This record gives sequence, structure tokens and C-alpha cells, in this order.
Amino acid sequence: MSLDAAQPLNSLGLPKPPAETRVVVAMSGGVDSSVVAAMLAEEGYDVVGVTLQLYDHGAALAKKGACCAGRDIHDARRVAETRGFPHYVLDYENVFREAVIDEFADSYLGGATPVPCIRCNERVKFRDLLETAKDLEADCMATGHYIRREAGPAGPELHMAADGARDQSYFLFSTTREQLDYLRFPLGHLASKDETRALAARYGLPVAEKPDSQDICFVPNGDYAAVIEKLRPGAAEPGEIVHADGRVLGEHKGIIHYTVGQRRGLGIGGLSEPLYVVKLDVETRRVIVGPKEMLATRRVPVREVNWIGDGGFTDTAEREISVKVRSTRAPSEAILRPLSETEAEVELLSPEEGVSTGQACVFYATGGTRVLGGGWIWRGR
Repeated sequence: MSLDAAQPLNSLGLPKPPAETRVVVAMSGGVDSSVVAAMLAEEGYDVVGVTLQLYDHGAALAKKGACCAGRDIHDARRVAETRGFPHYVLDYENVFREAVIDEFADSYLGGATPVPCIRCNERVKFRDLLETAKDLEADCMATGHYIRREAGPAGPELHMAADGARDQSYFLFSTTREQLDYLRFPLGHLASKDETRALAARYGLPVAEKPDSQDICFVPNGDYAAVIEKLRPGAAEPGEIVHADGRVLGEHKGIIHYTVGQRRGLGIGGLSEPLYVVKLDVETRRVIVGPKEMLATRRVPVREVNWIGDGGFTDTAEREISVKVRSTRAPSEAILRPLSETEAEVELLSPEEGVSTGQACVFYATGGTRVLGGGWIWRGR
């Protein structure tokens, strides 16, 4: 499929008429990706819908609130039939288990708080599925993520979504420059989810009123510990709950039930001060608790850095940036100091609480919307 530079650009930024532009749309069965597929089909693009079966389809049929389950595969197929484009289901169970679920379980056992949705984007959707799209001779791949891809002087840039409440940039920091060349995010400019649902209704999609997914797709009802115990039988070994000053306050049934920053459900009532989990000591199986001020962190070591800002990552000794250390927090000012091509230290100008190993630290341009990349928080405070 040769591209003619003299041809006007279509809405996806490609110099071809829509009818000659094949787009693979990653369809989860939800409203967002369904609207993307219907929108592009209406514009006349050669749309191919692809849905990934990521885990046991039979066990998932009755489960609501998660993507890529049996119900969702059915819904994606119905949308394709309604709008008249082909739809395929690919069995990625083994890939998903090896690339995402196993690491999720092992990370929790190691006292970390992992973000499997980022790994899924990085290792499955934007790697294997993207290669499948190329095998299908697609010119690009589109998803329903709320994030913007904008043309910049040095190539495409990643920017936060127009709707800050829906922005998914935290989960897409590991997108590479090469992937960004090929990916499209048609919903990133929408002002609200209401606009997306209005489009779904206009296109007559059977999923127009479908609730948003809330849970990690393979973690029913947010019960991480139950999933880990199923994946790693015997992993939930008991141990002590210990105050940072050394006092033993009680016992727990396994550190997989705790995360740094947790206050509720510690099982150590009757104390005069509110206590929080400040550290998980895997080797001694101890949950360390202390006052809230012990959660404050200024220095955040990161590794597996992905840099999509201008220039090389190590071109300067330090940069002023903004960072997110949790998906639900607003970016805060920081200093980024590269240590190698893949490791760095982030200094937060204002201490943040609950910074946890296994979470992502995502880099943004100071005072702007551009995503510069990010890395994984990898060791204790």
C-alpha cells in the first residue's frame, strides 16, 4: 500500500482516500471502541474489528464490569454486524497469561502494587495485536483510549485527553515512537463520555447504554488477593503486623492483602492514632505500619524508562517536568535525573504519599498536556 504525498490527508492523517485506507480497530466490546469502529466505518474507511480473548471465556460469561470477557466478545461482534464490517476474535489467552497475569501475581507476592493494564497495552495490544494489524495490511490501528495523538515538529506526540476525567495517558506511557506512528486514538478530543454515548446512540449501536468497565478484566470485584491465591496456591502466608517503632500489633493472613498507603481493614483496632501501611517486608512476611507522615516520599527511583520526548533521554543531566505516581492524581512538579538510558531518579518538589513499588511514574511536560514517557517505580522508599 503505497502512500502518495501529494494526496490530501484523510481524518487519520494518511494521504489516501478513506475507502483505500484499512484500519484495524481493537474492539473490547465496550462503548468506546465500538464508537471508534462505527465512526470510521461511517467515514468510509475499510474497517476490520479485532477482539482479543484474553482469559477463560467460559468463566467470564456471567461476569460484568470487565473487558474482553465472553459477553464483550459477543457485543463487539454485534456492533460489527450492525455497521457492516468484518470482525475477528483472536485467542491470546496464553500470551496474556505469560505477559500479564503471571507478572501481576508475582509482583504482588514480592510486595509490589502492579498495574496490569499498562503491561497489557505494552505487551499484548500494542505489540502482538499491532503486528497482527500489519499482517492484515492495515495502514493503522485505532483504539478507544482517551488520549490524543498530535503532529509535532519531530513527529507524532502523545497528549492527555481533552476530558481530564477520562484521560488514560497514565496507562499508555510505555507507547514507543514507532508504535505511535501506527496508532490512532479518535476519541481523545471529545469533551466528555456523554459525547461518546451520544455518538453510540446516533450510530444505533447495541452497546450505547452499556456500563463502563470498572475492574481489571481478570480480577472479579477487585478481589486481588483471591485471584493471586488461585494462581499461586499457598502464597498467602501469615505474618506479623508491626509498628515502625518495633511494636508487634497483631497478625495478618498474608501480605498480598495489603498495599502501601492502606488504612482500612488492617485488623488492629483500638489504637489511639490512625495507622497506615508504610512498607511490606516480603522476606520477614511483616506488614509495617506507621503514622501518615511516614508515607511522604520525595525521591522516586524508576527503571524500564520509555522516553518519547524530544531528543535523547540522557541528553541533559536533569529536566523540570511534571509526573503522576498514581493514575488518579494530578501531575505534580518534579526534577527528572537520568541515570542511564533506562533508569532515572525523580525528585518530587512536594512530597507525595503512598508512592509504591510496582506503580508507574509517568512524565509530562511542565504546565502542558504532552506525555514524555515514564518508568516503573522499583524499590522501597
